[in-house]
Amino acid sequence: MPAPLEIRFGTDGWRGVIARDVTFDTVRLVARAVAVTFRAIHPGHQPPLIAVGHDTRFLSRRFAQVAAEALAAEGLNVCLTASYIPTPVLAWSVPLLGAQGGLMVTASHNPPSYNGLKVRTDDGGPATPTVTQQIEAEARRLSNDPTADREDDPRLKGLVAGAAIEPFDPIPRYRARLGALVNTERIARSRLTVVIDAMYGASQGLVTSLLREVGLEADEVHGEVNPWFGGRQPEPLPEHLRELAERVKSMGNSRGIGLAFDGDGDRLAAIAEDGSYVTPHQIFALLLRHLVTRRDLSGTVVKTFSTTTMIDRLAAAYGLRVIVTPIGFKYVAEVMRREEVLIGGEESGGIGIAGHIPERDGIVSALLLLEALATEEKSLGAVLRELQTEVGPHYYRRLDLGLDRVVDERGLERRIVAEPPTSIEGWRVKEVQTLDGVKLVGEDGGWLLIRPSGTEPVLRLYAEAPTIEQVSRLLAWGKACTDGLRKEC
Repeated sequence: MPAPLEIRFGTDGWRGVIARDVTFDTVRLVARAVAVTFRAIHPGHQPPLIAVGHDTRFLSRRFAQVAAEALAAEGLNVCLTASYIPTPVLAWSVPLLGAQGGLMVTASHNPPSYNGLKVRTDDGGPATPTVTQQIEAEARRLSNDPTADREDDPRLKGLVAGAAIEPFDPIPRYRARLGALVNTERIARSRLTVVIDAMYGASQGLVTSLLREVGLEADEVHGEVNPWFGGRQPEPLPEHLRELAERVKSMGNSRGIGLAFDGDGDRLAAIAEDGSYVTPHQIFALLLRHLVTRRDLSGTVVKTFSTTTMIDRLAAAYGLRVIVTPIGFKYVAEVMRREEVLIGGEESGGIGIAGHIPERDGIVSALLLLEALATEEKSLGAVLRELQTEVGPHYYRRLDLGLDRVVDERGLERRIVAEPPTSIEGWRVKEVQTLDGVKLVGEDGGWLLIRPSGTEPVLRLYAEAPTIEQVSRLLAWGKACTDGLRKEC
């Protein structure tokens, strides 16, 4: 038997290539490790209850069934979703069911060849690093058990079909919950025309049907199951949303808007009425602005290290505290668990709000954005121009560079920190920050961040500046610095 795969949890969950890393055996192994871990951390609930869901990826339903069977074989009670659902719906279902945890089969925005597992705790939020480290340790221990990851495990053979596994459908109650979180009546009166890009993911049909029910004109593209995701990874980046942009622009409607969700529905991007891409940074800023100025709410604002300085400027104007975390919503969730957070968000489009769960929810974010436009009675482009007037011009781009080998992140960090540039083509560097990756911060408030991805073999370059030309120069410098991990940088 080959050496067992080393199970490692990244930014959010364990992920890998289907048939190489993610197999029935490894899914079974990780599910058993989850079972042992949750029994240990919830001694008062014997047996614990785990909610299991899945997205629309290749083999996701079968992987979910295998995981549910492995949990049940370990003596846990299991609720298995009746069909595919977005990750935030599974997360919200955990406290609804009184469960001690959740297991979601998904690789989120990763390429179609990937799959994996996300773990949620009893409040619906992402598992903490402490919990995932326990799961990793249990997986290592169980991998030495010759029956731990095999389909012919005698306990699985003796499992009566469905004996400890109950089907459930959380969608109706989740839809009702949405009505309590956002003002759907106001949205209904807005006369907005909405086009949804589900990116063939788990959110398909959900928002579109809800908007039609309240009386809005809503359409959807890529709203069917296609495990290959049309040959693209289901991440709502500009290059993946050209069809949505053309669709919105062609309407010639000042009240038109496009909304795009990633593969498991926890991230959001948008398209303005002129077909232009609206970044997650801008959405985060607009939602913060709406919650404070229109809903009269307050609280701590949390953002990850790669998120726009627009948040800092708005929070300063509103007198709100800002906490900056490493990249990964699990760190935002930790803050949401310990204090009153108004809103927390990240560069990739994941946003969580007060009164919901300590988890990002692209569907709630989308409806809240529509509520903001309905309240202002203006187009998305118009409110973005107002935002820019308030906080100044902010332009942003991210560049992903494929890697063919493991990056020595600390080595790269040491090289840049040891001899940081004083300027990049006239852009003066004020300081170097190393909370998560290496971030060069300029005197004008712009910045360049260099950091390996926590979910796939990719080096990410992030840049924000007052002009798009400066953004391009910063990314070009970062690419030259890191291509092949060149030593001259």
